[in-house]
Amino acid sequence: MVVTHVAVALLLAVPVAVVAPEFATAAAVGAVVGGIAPDLDMFVGSHRRTLHFPVAGSILAVPAVALALVAPAPATVAVAVGASAAAVHSASDVLGAGEELRPWERTNPNAVYDHVSGRWWRARYVVPYDGSRRDLLVAVLAAAPALVVYDGTVRWLLVGLLCVGGAYTLFRRRLVPLFERLV
Repeated sequence: MVVTHVAVALLLAVPVAVVAPEFATAAAVGAVVGGIAPDLDMFVGSHRRTLHFPVAGSILAVPAVALALVAPAPATVAVAVGASAAAVHSASDVLGAGEELRPWERTNPNAVYDHVSGRWWRARYVVPYDGSRRDLLVAVLAAAPALVVYDGTVRWLLVGLLCVGGAYTLFRRRLVPLFERLV
């Protein structure tokens, strides 16, 4: 669930906001963009393959973080947090279900594609599927620190996303037949 990815990404921005409050907004913007960006491959290419880089993304995040530490500025901090968030998003998809419309049926074990090894990582089902109650719980727990540290726009964005995530969790299984009829 993208709500969970954004909440976890904002969790990466919390230390920046605490240690260097002047970069809190840049860190939050980078986190939100990085938390969402990998899932844009739902609309372009193959989901969890085209824009998901669980290994390469992690490797590329290291120099971005190093640059932000050496030359801290809003842009370098936003890129560092965004790159880290995208890497965490990509790697964490392995903890969920496979790539399928009805993930609770477990018909596809492919969780995320690793471009470095050239193979799919198998789904681990720690979070049974996007929109499951466990997924919402992870989102709420990950969001808690950001809700404490951030105020204003970031806090309200996160509260709104958690409300959307709650509604999605309530209706997730009922949305599949509706989607099938529309498509």
